Amino acid sequence: MLKRIGPSVVRAADACSTSLFTPKLEFNPPVHEPWNIVHLGLLVPEAHQVYVCAINCMRGVVLTAQEMGAADRFSCVILKEEDIVRGTVEEVTLEGITDVLNKLPELPPCVQVFPVCTHHFLGINMAHIYRELEQRFPSVDFVRAFMDPIMNSRLSPDQRLRRVMYDPLPPCEADEKLVAHLGSDFSLSASCELRALLADGGYRLTDLQSCADYAAFKALAQAGTFVATYPNALRGIEHLAHRLSRRFLYLPSCFGYDEIEAQHRQVAEALGTPQPDYAAEVARCEEALAATHAEIASAPIAIDMAAHPRPLGIARLLLEHGFNVTEVYLDVVNPEEADALEWLKEHAPELQLSSIGLPELRVASREREERTLAIGPKAAWFTGTGNFVNIVEGGNLWGFAGIRELAGLMRDAWATEKDTRDIVPRKGLGCVSCV
Repeated sequence: MLKRIGPSVVRAADACSTSLFTPKLEFNPPVHEPWNIVHLGLLVPEAHQVYVCAINCMRGVVLTAQEMGAADRFSCVILKEEDIVRGTVEEVTLEGITDVLNKLPELPPCVQVFPVCTHHFLGINMAHIYRELEQRFPSVDFVRAFMDPIMNSRLSPDQRLRRVMYDPLPPCEADEKLVAHLGSDFSLSASCELRALLADGGYRLTDLQSCADYAAFKALAQAGTFVATYPNALRGIEHLAHRLSRRFLYLPSCFGYDEIEAQHRQVAEALGTPQPDYAAEVARCEEALAATHAEIASAPIAIDMAAHPRPLGIARLLLEHGFNVTEVYLDVVNPEEADALEWLKEHAPELQLSSIGLPELRVASREREERTLAIGPKAAWFTGTGNFVNIVEGGNLWGFAGIRELAGLMRDAWATEKDTRDIVPRKGLGCVSCV
């Protein structure tokens, strides 16, 4: 007997911060712009990836590497049913990786190995495999990654990779005037005031994206301070800072003036930098938002969690400045957004919070009576609009500069319609791509 799964939309007033929707079957909309573990791992220069899994699981990662034009940095070892039956998965894994590396034109300095759920189920001794690989290839740094999204583990494959990809950074003497921004898909924008704040204190800012080769990547270990601005990087970069006995600052991208100022005070107190008066920065944000509102007026706005990890914070910012936010697409509430949700319950109780993955959305109407502005690719697809801000994973938005940049992106999106059907199926927006 068929049973109704439940509502795919709740009012903000009725939302529960711990669980918005009952998890059941899932619908995967044809929107693939957020980064996956292939994109993320290949940020490490000269690194080579080896995936060890069945051919059906291999399809997505193979296509990602091909779409990036990075097939020369990607290899796979195929597991077959007979390997499971005969108990040869451990041997195939070890010898398969060995064969891959022996056949490469040049041995890479770093190899990211991705076992899968099967290795968990069969209790494969991966520690033994890594010991053997390190003995056979002593010049290679082997990164212990995993592609096991169905496992109920503490960290997702994305979070785990943002941790283990920095394991090759060696203990060394710290350069106290060097700050490394790590764990994000993107560099901070050139206009980000964090850069100026650090420079005024005599600090230099570096990141993974600026590393030209593997030696430069390893030199990131010299930073006296590690900064994370993306939530999925928190555990990993905090672990790195602890391992190397470095200072760690978590400065998540946000959209509240008070929280942004608090982050600046956190930096100033930790590093001993001057604490500027940000009244002028706030005034510039107000001007940018007013200019955007003058163009968009009362047009409906939809926001999704693929665009930024704080979609409710964006909704609050815009609603506070007179914008007509009607929908936010998300399946869970980021714990960092508890205050934003409480504000929305009180000040925007009718705001619709819509699931991204429930199966009812497969047949939900994508037509809107009014021209809609979307912030994020999934909101664009669900609302059927070509006027959308095309960012994922938070982009490089941070601080007061991030608010102004978002306002500018909204104006541009409203003025110029995009080809949604062509753009949103592409993977890894902002990464190197041959598509």
